[in-house]
Amino acid sequence: MDLTIPRVLMWQFLVGAALAAVLWGVFDKVAGYSAVLGSLICVIPNAFLALRLVVPRRDPGAGALMGAAWIGEIGKLALTVLFFTLVFTLVKPLSGAALFAGFITTQLVVFSGLLMRNEQDTDNSNGS
Repeated sequence: MDLTIPRVLMWQFLVGAALAAVLWGVFDKVAGYSAVLGSLICVIPNAFLALRLVVPRRDPGAGALMGAAWIGEIGKLALTVLFFTLVFTLVKPLSGAALFAGFITTQLVVFSGLLMRNEQDTDNSNGS
């Protein structure tokens, strides 16, 4: 079983929480909760996409996987827009810089998934 997707989501959550704690400690609670919100705006839509990709389908073919990926990406984009809209309209006070720092930093964790995947491929290359 490939654990890359759950690991990436876990690391996204942890990096977002760590950044929020640092910003809370260095600046104030507004920066801290703004960073948490930015991180959640990234993690929740990514989790939706991940679920669309890993949930078993009746048709295990490539076409069904592509359909699930398209729906997952459209849903991810819609959720991201919805969450940004909700945060900007409902959360006051808000630190825009901390919000986007949380979002961008958390999104960059996705690149670590490539490293995790390559590491796993290397570990499984013993000919089995």
